[in-house]
Amino acid sequence: MRLATEFWVSALLRRAQLAGAFATVVRHGNDQAGAVLVKVYNPITRQSRLFAQANTGGEEPVWMEPKPDADEMEIDAYAQRQAEYDRDLWLVEIEDRQGRDFLTEKMEKR
Repeated sequence: MRLATEFWVSALLRRAQLAGAFATVVRHGNDQAGAVLVKVYNPITRQSRLFAQANTGGEEPVWMEPKPDADEMEIDAYAQRQAEYDRDLWLVEIEDRQGRDFLTEKMEKR
């Protein structure tokens, strides 16, 4: 059984905020089962990264970077296209001076 997306997003925001980062929901998707994109911005390096949930056939989803090495404009354009395709999509933005993503789930390496 998976957590409701709204509950999971609330936990992510709380983890980030407790660590001193700024985190907000930019796009609110389906409360129960919406997919999530997490954009991380480091104001020191001015670099952005994007993480997306991916299902690999296992019970739990993993996270991946669908646009590695992309600049912020490319990441924003990708997120916009995904939102147009999937109306249930959530977009969470985290601004952290250390560039942390605060994701606790498994990360898929490329």
